Amino acid sequence: MPVIKSAIKKLRKDRKREKENDTLRAKLERAIRTARKSPAKTNEAYSVIDRAVKRHIIHQNKAARLKSSLSKLVHPERSRGAKPAKTIRKPTAKLRAAKSPKRKVSSSKK
Repeated sequence: MPVIKSAIKKLRKDRKREKENDTLRAKLERAIRTARKSPAKTNEAYSVIDRAVKRHIIHQNKAARLKSSLSKLVHPERSRGAKPAKTIRKPTAKLRAAKSPKRKVSSSKK
């Protein structure tokens, strides 16, 4: 146990902070678990993840990884492995003009 007055106060603050962080960490794990079970709850999980980053419970990159994995559950077609359907576009006049080579006009008539 600390003897110095400021150390006693610090210990008190640290214990209080630790409790708050533990509850937020538990809330985060619970939110991620429920979002994985039912993808409709991802928005709630996103907000809990953002709050955890704000309070320095988890790192920003870990939050990005978590959000990415949750979004893949909601939108599997947007994941990297899936290829989007190709759309066929008709070439416009500008594109046709750019693709065709321009002819040189020789002025050899004298």
